[in-house]
Amino acid sequence: MGRLSGFRYREIIRILKRFGFEFHRQASGSHEIWYNPNTNRYTTIPNHSGDMPEGTLRAILNQADIDPEEFIKSK
Repeated sequence: MGRLSGFRYREIIRILKRFGFEFHRQASGSHEIWYNPNTNRYTTIPNHSGDMPEGTLRAILNQADIDPEEFIKSK
């Protein structure tokens, strides 16, 4: 298990809000689009139960232009 494993949807959202992201709109199915007006970046987040797969969280952070180490420190 990597350092980015074990994060749940609510915890990810809480941390993304600290980075300035806000809910933008509902996407297809259980996915949500979040937007950061300061950086003009969007990211898509699946709203599923259980832990987020590490690869999915890495993709979210890549879209949001957030360094994984900064994300972990903001925990």
